[in-house]
Amino acid sequence: MSFLLRDASQADIPAITEIYRDSVLNGVASYEIAPPYEAEMAQRFSAIVSQQYPYVAATDADGKLLGYAYASAFRTRPAYRWMVEDSIYLAPEARGRGVGKALMAELIDRCTALGFRQMVAVIGGASPASIALHLKAGFVEVGLMKGTGYKHGRWLDTMLMQRGLGAGMTTDPDPSTYPGTLFMG
Repeated sequence: MSFLLRDASQADIPAITEIYRDSVLNGVASYEIAPPYEAEMAQRFSAIVSQQYPYVAATDADGKLLGYAYASAFRTRPAYRWMVEDSIYLAPEARGRGVGKALMAELIDRCTALGFRQMVAVIGGASPASIALHLKAGFVEVGLMKGTGYKHGRWLDTMLMQRGLGAGMTTDPDPSTYPGTLFMG
């Protein structure tokens, strides 16, 4: 499957909403029960990109959105500002075709270039496909939280995975540069 990676934009919100809707209704990656409307997804998009986090879209040759990925704050307390949480969602027809792998690699590269030092994955339903994707991208398992969500008539576990970015924990970050200025009032 050939595809193109690019920055996501407001124009992608309808397709992003539909991909996420499918995930909410049919999957366990998100613990939301009711899919949000476009206005809510637009708000979420704006909140992420206004903080300069990367938000990437994968499209086919005709421009149809196949999936998207973004990084966002793991937590908004200042000491966490060097860590991002990744999120990747794919259209059903794009799964298992390398789109997720490409989105993950792009997200890691962009977050590293921005100066983030750690990336964490919070994997709902402890999805084997998502865990495999993250392992291939250099993440390690750091914890399993049992029975954290109840969806589709069953209890779900949440896998936590983590990956160093750039210099990771080997050097002190520069607090005067992004992301050092995040959440500092």
